[in-house]
Amino acid sequence: MRATIPLQARKGRASYLGARSSGHQDPGATSTALIFRALADTAAAR
Repeated sequence: MRATIPLQARKGRASYLGARSSGHQDPGATSTALIFRALADTAAAR
């Protein structure tokens, strides 16, 4: 998720910003990472 910070968006709403999208963490990558972390925590607790 943090690896998306230097990337320029090519798809979605952020793509309209062009080069200005660089330097911001991708929200889709962030939410997906949080979901996988919660899944891993739940599986480890069992």
